[in-house]
Amino acid sequence: MGGTPPAFFRATSEGVELRVRLTPKASRDVVEGLETTADGSQHLKMRVRAIPEDGKANAALEKLVAKWLKVPVRDVKLVSGGRSRLKTLSILGDSESLSAQLDRIRR
Repeated sequence: MGGTPPAFFRATSEGVELRVRLTPKASRDVVEGLETTADGSQHLKMRVRAIPEDGKANAALEKLVAKWLKVPVRDVKLVSGGRSRLKTLSILGDSESLSAQLDRIRR
């Protein structure tokens, strides 16, 4: 009984942190939906066309998230997982509004 596994996002004082599983070199840039790993944690599954070299896939991910959530690209920053498929992004803005947008994915 280790408690509840981490959700794919959490509200912060500055906005939200979003957990993503990124697949680079895809045929298109797309948000695919939720994925639950074996340990029960959730990630938002996303694909980008960019290659995983010189931060190109990470930059494409930031742009995709910004467009999807309708926030400026400057408000989306990769905070962990730069060289991994599992990443955490910080999105600046109103945490209630962002949380409401992200919560719709669960339905």
